Amino acid sequence: MSHKRVTKRKAIVAAGGVAALGAAAILLPQANASQDSGSGNTASVKTLKAGNASDLASQLQKMLGDTFAGSYYDAAAKQLVVNVANVSGDQNGVVEQAKRAGAKVREVDNSTAELKAAAQTLKAKATIPGTSWAVDPKTNKLLVTADSTVTGGKWNRIESTVKSLGSGMATIRKSSGALKPLVSGGDAIFGGGARCSLGFNVKAGDGSAAFLTAGHCGVAAKQWSDSQNGQPIATVDQATFPGNGDFALVKYDDPNTQAPSEVNTGQQTVAISQAAEATVGTQVLRMGSTTGLHDGQVLGLDATVNYPEGTVTGLIQTNVCAEPGDSGGSLFTQDGQAVGLTSGGSGDCTAGGETFFQPVTTALAAVGATLGDGGAGNAGGAGNAGGAAGNAGGAAGNGGAVDQNGDGIDDQTGEPIQGAGAAGNGGAVDQNGDGIDDQTGEPIQGAGAAGNGGAVDQNGDGIDDQTGQPIQGGGAAGNGNADGGVNETGNGQNQTGNGGHQAGNGQEDGSGVTQSH
Repeated sequence: MSHKRVTKRKAIVAAGGVAALGAAAILLPQANASQDSGSGNTASVKTLKAGNASDLASQLQKMLGDTFAGSYYDAAAKQLVVNVANVSGDQNGVVEQAKRAGAKVREVDNSTAELKAAAQTLKAKATIPGTSWAVDPKTNKLLVTADSTVTGGKWNRIESTVKSLGSGMATIRKSSGALKPLVSGGDAIFGGGARCSLGFNVKAGDGSAAFLTAGHCGVAAKQWSDSQNGQPIATVDQATFPGNGDFALVKYDDPNTQAPSEVNTGQQTVAISQAAEATVGTQVLRMGSTTGLHDGQVLGLDATVNYPEGTVTGLIQTNVCAEPGDSGGSLFTQDGQAVGLTSGGSGDCTAGGETFFQPVTTALAAVGATLGDGGAGNAGGAGNAGGAAGNAGGAAGNGGAVDQNGDGIDDQTGEPIQGAGAAGNGGAVDQNGDGIDDQTGEPIQGAGAAGNGGAVDQNGDGIDDQTGQPIQGGGAAGNGNADGGVNETGNGQNQTGNGGHQAGNGQEDGSGVTQSH
């Protein structure tokens, strides 16, 4: 078992269970996304990593307003597809704005408001234990699921309600399993005879070390141990279930507990850099104490699940398998973004099924916590000048410019980013931080003297610790937050910036994965 009793200055990893899985399990996750065949602006669509697509989707949702009708990530094409509705005439040019930002845009029939209204009808007329519904932006409909317990009059009721919404508003399907929270008796983190999984280590609002897990675990027991019949190591501070979510904040009892922001998969450790919103189509990994590491895809958002214990709203729907005891476990991306906490589902890891997750972003906001060391060391892409190859388009220097694919063009304005050097050098690669592009052998423009690749700035004050000279191109103000390059865990990476190169997480091979010892 990967959890060990916490003593002073002894770290506890951020995911429970043992998984006999090699590197390929993370480095080569199953890819099962399909490419949308709808109309779009193929020529101008940007190639994006899943994490960048999620960020762009959030920006476009704010920019498009009521015309935004959901989005999803086409993993095969590595493109963000954005749905727009009610844009006849497009007097405000919102479609063109979305295209210029790099998204593939398609017009759909159902607006976000219409889908929400349909969900409210389901809530009012068909809140039946064993049913769920979520927004599926790929089909622009609600995906309604009824488990094996929904039979007879219950099935007729949910089916007739779906039909009343209209043929283009929702689809319904039967599941062979039974929806339930995935808590069990057994091994991992223990409380009151129940077994769950630890999700992500966080810092509570008062600065103390804590972790997130499922809310139904938090209401099942007040104190939790990392070994069966062991002494408690943590106490529930807040818990929500059922209702508007399924999450709990559990504080470590020992104030000296070291709680690194990482997920231990059994043979590897994945550093968790930040929390991210889920995007439909994104490939995700789930770690739990019962079944270990499994991968799959996000299928739906804003899911409502009617468990026997009550209704839970605002969840993420996926096709990642899970079993009892996996509750509370971490859902994350290959490049180290925390996405969700295992809530429940139906089926198992032999036959498959559907699973639901509490969004991490919502849980963090509700309990007032932050991931890891609270974001210290996030230089906004600037403090670590030698990190991800002259990513001068970060939050410092470009005045809020957005450049998701690193082509030196502001995704919002379509104009070149000033001060970013030749094409922003966003695509340059500089693994050893010498200011020389590893691909071209040329100096990286816009990064100051030789890119300041070899500069060392442990405290993020903009002064080279070796020479005592100001770091060119980074500036004394490029530090974003207090630490500039070294977080509390001492792993030499920014908590959210990662040197401006999210996929690498500071690792030499760019994998975002470090070997555990």
